[in-house]
Amino acid sequence: MTSYEKFSEQDHLNITAVRMLSVDQIEKANSGHPGLPLGTAPAVYALWSRILRHNPANPQWPDRDRFVLSPGHGSTLLYSLLNLFGYDLPIDELKRFRQYGSKTPGHPEQGHTAGVETTTGPLGQGVSNAVGMALAERFLAGHFNEPDFPIINHHTYALVGDGDLMEGISHEALSFAGQQKLNKLICLFDDNNITIEGKATLACADDAEMRFKSYGWNVLRVYDGNDAAAIAAALEQARASQDKPTVIIMKTHIGNGSPRQDTPSAHGEPLGEKNWRATREFYKWTEPQFEIPEEIRNSFAEIAASRAREEEKWHALFDAYTRKFPAKAEEFRQWLDGKLPSAWWQAVPLFAGKEGAMASRESGGKVLNAIADVLPNLIGGSADLAPSTKTALTKYPERTLHFGIREHAMGAIVNGMALHGGVIPFSSTFFVFTDYMRPAMRMAALMGTHSIFVFTHDSIGVGEDGPTHQAVEHLSAMRAMPRMTLLRPGDANETAAAWISAIQHKGPSCIVLTRQKLELLDCDPQYVRDSAARGAYVTHAPASGKPEVVIIGTGSEAKVAQLAAQKLCGEGVNASSVSMPSFELFRAQDKRYRDGVLPPGVKRVAVEAGTSMCWREFVGEDGAFVCVEDYGVSAPYSEVFKHFGITVDNVADKARKLVRG
Repeated sequence: MTSYEKFSEQDHLNITAVRMLSVDQIEKANSGHPGLPLGTAPAVYALWSRILRHNPANPQWPDRDRFVLSPGHGSTLLYSLLNLFGYDLPIDELKRFRQYGSKTPGHPEQGHTAGVETTTGPLGQGVSNAVGMALAERFLAGHFNEPDFPIINHHTYALVGDGDLMEGISHEALSFAGQQKLNKLICLFDDNNITIEGKATLACADDAEMRFKSYGWNVLRVYDGNDAAAIAAALEQARASQDKPTVIIMKTHIGNGSPRQDTPSAHGEPLGEKNWRATREFYKWTEPQFEIPEEIRNSFAEIAASRAREEEKWHALFDAYTRKFPAKAEEFRQWLDGKLPSAWWQAVPLFAGKEGAMASRESGGKVLNAIADVLPNLIGGSADLAPSTKTALTKYPERTLHFGIREHAMGAIVNGMALHGGVIPFSSTFFVFTDYMRPAMRMAALMGTHSIFVFTHDSIGVGEDGPTHQAVEHLSAMRAMPRMTLLRPGDANETAAAWISAIQHKGPSCIVLTRQKLELLDCDPQYVRDSAARGAYVTHAPASGKPEVVIIGTGSEAKVAQLAAQKLCGEGVNASSVSMPSFELFRAQDKRYRDGVLPPGVKRVAVEAGTSMCWREFVGEDGAFVCVEDYGVSAPYSEVFKHFGITVDNVADKARKLVRG
């Protein structure tokens, strides 16, 4: 017999308050999605009031349970819970739902509103983030927990809807979660069979129970989504799982209690005053808009206080842990704070001589494994491409993840790990497959997560695989993404600098690497590594005098630019070359430095095995481009480069004509 068999009259009043406060926000804004809050309030209240370990006074305490509202359009449900449980979200912010500058945007935003664990908007992203959070919890528990000291021991809960489960990313993420046996991941499935166009069965006839079972999940059912006690009991049962994640399939009614119940219009349209009043009448709610009776407020405060005691217990446990394991306790604090060991970068090799002539994917693998030796919370893997991307942590198989051919979910799972905290996660695949990962990468940029995305086979240098696998427009596309730092190193030492920058940068980074071998740039290796961290630097300068032309290259074309400048100088044309591994890092430098690298008034040539679209900023209208403006061809990579004119002779010729006419 469980303590959740009965929910009191007060509990039911509290659930009604959640529902009414949710629709009040939508009606005032005349915008929003009332269906989900009305349909799932009992389930989420059961979770938050009986199960979830959380403390409104300290939303970030390390061993809290995580809650993810994957269908973020139902945001008023989350905002109502946050307000009623006493998080830092006052009622005035609920009155400003969807208004400029409010803490209650249309979809929840992590870092913007207290208690929001992740930004959810595109369906399927949230539940995939939840998989990453559960993965991070398990890794940290394995590293830090000691017998009788489970300092990491929490669950991740995700509310998911029909739309989440239709999106392809959910299939990828949930399959991965089952294979990983993430038993501390629990999903509540809002099974209401309604989408915007009508019945969900218009487009999807999946058997959800069989689907989850095939993924290796436990499946529990609650046939009445209004039965909070049954949901609480199912949650308790799910928490007992030792070997599988669990989904609780709840039969709910979208827009429950409103005249629009079980209709598509309940999903994303305000109820309208007439229906809003009818809904309030159905629930016998007579309070003025946004007003919550004192006894309900007091009830939520009592529940919040009982939930907060979980943190008090944890601190007592952690204090005892600190006394017995002081070194591990200090390491735990550092990991959670995102602090790096002092001088950790000294472990990164410096490449010189013939040892530096290698594909940047190879040098990247060497650097990654050197970093893994000194950063034990570095964890990640590839989309079944580690032998090609060189991203296996060879000495640490327990930190090497096998995401399978699931690029989209891989990106979102890495984001979830970063959001959880305590780990530095990375993923890898071929650069062309940013096409499959872009939504997750955009969310990383939007949230500013410390996600590291490694991409190899970066351009037409893929060669024989042909245009389907040759990234052409992708550099421009990634550089167009605000808050994303792209690093395309031109040799092994630039690759080392790229990894160091990605580890130190607290936002997301893309490291873009070659398949083909690269010679070292003709510069001092330490100068290259130090200078590349500034985004761009001079790799060749005329012996005397101001340059007449600057040739800018990135990645494998940085060497082409350098050799072309050297050739021109030998002909009496004052040319300099610049390697620009990162637009974003270069933009962050002061004007004096930027002008030193790219002197104002000097003509410029950009050479890159990608489209020229993104280069106007640095080359201007009077410059020249040696770029790739069409899809590639299948041939040995050297022939493909010749086909597109990315050769020393052609680049020098372009620069010469720019100067001499």
